[in-house]
Amino acid sequence: MIRLGLRLTLASGREAALRVLITAAAVALGVGLLLACFAGVNGLHAQTDRGAWLDSAAQESGSTSIANQLWWVSGTDQFAGQEIDQVDLAATGPSAPVPPGIAHLPGPDEYYASPALTTLLRSEPADELRDRYPGRQVGTIGAAALPSPNSLIIIIGHTAHQLSQVPGADKIAAIQRTPADCYACQNVTGSGLVLQFILAAVAVALLLPVLILIATASRLSAARREERFAAMRLVGATPRQVSVVSAVEAVVAAVAGVVIGFGLFFVFRPLLYRVPFTGAPLAQGDLSLHWINVLLVVIGVPLAAVVSARLALRRVQGSPLDVKRRASAHPPRIVRIIPLLAGIALLAYFDSAGKPGAIGGQLLELLVGFVLLVVGLVLAGPWFTTTGSRLMTKRANHPATLIAGRRLLDNPKAAFRFISGLVIALFVASALIGALSSIKAFAGSPGEGTAANSTLADPFCSFSTTDCPAADQVSSVAPEVTAGLRSTPGVRAVTVVHQSSSQAGNGRSFGFVSCSQLARTPALGKCAPGATVASVGYFLSHVLGHSSHASATVWPSAHLSAATLASLPVDAIVVATDGTTGSLERVRTTLERDFPFQGTPVAIDALDPSTARLLAMIQDMTDVIIVASLIIAACSLAVNIAAGLGERKRPFSLLRLTGVPVGVLRRIITLESALPLLIVAAVSIVVGLVAAALYLHSQVGIAFRIPGIAYWATVLGGLGASLAIIASTFPLLNRMTGPEVARND
Repeated sequence: MIRLGLRLTLASGREAALRVLITAAAVALGVGLLLACFAGVNGLHAQTDRGAWLDSAAQESGSTSIANQLWWVSGTDQFAGQEIDQVDLAATGPSAPVPPGIAHLPGPDEYYASPALTTLLRSEPADELRDRYPGRQVGTIGAAALPSPNSLIIIIGHTAHQLSQVPGADKIAAIQRTPADCYACQNVTGSGLVLQFILAAVAVALLLPVLILIATASRLSAARREERFAAMRLVGATPRQVSVVSAVEAVVAAVAGVVIGFGLFFVFRPLLYRVPFTGAPLAQGDLSLHWINVLLVVIGVPLAAVVSARLALRRVQGSPLDVKRRASAHPPRIVRIIPLLAGIALLAYFDSAGKPGAIGGQLLELLVGFVLLVVGLVLAGPWFTTTGSRLMTKRANHPATLIAGRRLLDNPKAAFRFISGLVIALFVASALIGALSSIKAFAGSPGEGTAANSTLADPFCSFSTTDCPAADQVSSVAPEVTAGLRSTPGVRAVTVVHQSSSQAGNGRSFGFVSCSQLARTPALGKCAPGATVASVGYFLSHVLGHSSHASATVWPSAHLSAATLASLPVDAIVVATDGTTGSLERVRTTLERDFPFQGTPVAIDALDPSTARLLAMIQDMTDVIIVASLIIAACSLAVNIAAGLGERKRPFSLLRLTGVPVGVLRRIITLESALPLLIVAAVSIVVGLVAAALYLHSQVGIAFRIPGIAYWATVLGGLGASLAIIASTFPLLNRMTGPEVARND
């Protein structure tokens, strides 16, 4: 039977050869995309592994001798919107560990810089960047320590005595080599549990649609094959023999597709390095394939093709007469939407029950709810297609509408199968973008106007503290410091926020500002009429990066004298500038030089650097998901339409001979392809946004915001491109439905 299967596949005429070629081409495209997904995920992990050393302070130091330890302070700096990872270290002995990428530890007043940062240090004015870092550069950080070729990283050396006095300094015994399992690590790729779940979402959003495309391609011309195999059954072939013939045909096409797919991947791999998976370019060699990836594709794709072909012959195995009589399959039942409803109900339950106390509970909710919704969308897709087809058929007032609706009702599973990959990708992208846009809106990302954009604040206490610890407090600011800031070109005002010595009823300390200074810093708000000192509340959480309306706030008066205010410790220094990049960076350099290890100066409307970078990475990954999913959807549509036209050449030709205009046939094809696409795409978008809203409310306590115009423009543009692909098949329809095709087989 294997020899017979090979003969039927390779030597049974032009139609069989064309069917194999089309199937192999579709499988090749799917394999190429699958390999690109594997390589992309491997590249992300490679970036994360190279940046793991930046989170060395997050691991257990263990019990080692003093000579083997290293004082370590890691943080994030900024320059012109770019993030700079800064590591300050000092050896306690001759055997202290050395970070990757450098030959030896820098001494006091020495530093290593990455190649990209070295270029910046040489090209930018010294008072805007170079003066932030004491001493001299003694070398360049090697590629082994750079997550990305354009990573901005600096390693600064100090004495052990100096660094041991710095608040937040850690003593480590080894350099971390793998990403830490922490919730908010500092490294450039955002390692830890957050990144792991982002990678999992990206993998699901990209891999599942590609796998569905491959399985779909192996079932091309399913109706035509059913007829041939049913005829074989009727003349005496056993189900096993038919299965062998079908498997041979599927394996031949799949193996050819795998070979071509590997070729496509290696040809187009150089272009993949330009894809901003995380907003940072990948290094050469990151887009590699592991042996397990190759094995999965080489064995898994032909095996999946055999399984898919076997499933496509279920009607033939049961009763070949059903195929010859064109018996319709049972319509999908409403029970298919149960997993989808269960996923939404689970997220709603956690929303009503309140936020789980541990990170594990939050991650369990995300994982279980996410899986239920993905599975639910795939299972419920045919039911939604059936429901929409019934409505279209009942309200049909045109022959094309009636014919398209009846054909969809005849096999809604096949109609949905070709666009199921897009459904999953749209769900994941909608959930990620819905959450991301809400977080950005809550954080007040740009909405303050020029006053907030041009105002820098240097907070001396972190966002998470309820009271400023003594180690982080700055007792006072010398007059020459404020005078130097005011004399910096581009500076308009300097405001000092003082830390209250008393506690508010909610356990948070309050800050105070001189109204004369506040009047010259409009981004911080206003004083009440007649007040001399204003109580600005918990400054860091109510103003800096957390409010989009801080400038309109009128702060209550505080009954303090100017002398009492000056005696209080300093919470932050706020500097208003003219908004130019040069003035902002000069102020940042001055603040970091005058107050080392006392926080990172950030714009009033900005998030902290680590959070901003993580959100930017999620945005870049989501853009990749949307673009890739639209490409996959376009390929699936092309495969679907080509297969449908091939199976219905003769019926369409007969319709044309009876006088049906070609325009009617075009409307039939358009409705058959567009209806399931639009219906299920709308469902997946709504479910994704609802899931994002429920998760944000239950776990983060953030109000959901509808994504902006860019998201809707991308989705609508992608759907429009899909409809354009449908229209591009119309010339093929004209050639395939001529009078010469209307013949008996």
